Amino acid sequence: MNSKELENRLIDFSIKAVNLIKSLPEDRVTDHLSGQLLRSAISPALNYGEAQGAESRKDFVHKLAIVLKELRESLNCLRILAGTDYITTESTVIKECNELVSIFVKSLETNKKKIEEERRRSSDKSQTKNQNSPL
Repeated sequence: MNSKELENRLIDFSIKAVNLIKSLPEDRVTDHLSGQLLRSAISPALNYGEAQGAESRKDFVHKLAIVLKELRESLNCLRILAGTDYITTESTVIKECNELVSIFVKSLETNKKKIEEERRRSSDKSQTKNQNSPL
């Protein structure tokens, strides 16, 4: 999946979450959880868009970590709504959120490994340079 497809998927998730929120009955519980879910479900799409303009790989990883954090928060809100019978556990929004969490966990792991490899290569180059310098 390329970055544009992933961004579209995050936007679609946000839209599904908004539509779910609009369908919930109004009471104290849903008022609170809806506000929380609204913020956390929209945030990943916006932060992923920001990550696309990251200034470095480290900055990119930091922004992806924020996306993952918000997705996990959304998933917990959805699980609470399901556990209190406001939505079903088979909800497509829950399934999509779970899949997005998995995607971003893997993406973070991959990008962190790349940072470590770059750091190791840079360290190896400087050690080689120091060994070859006449002193």
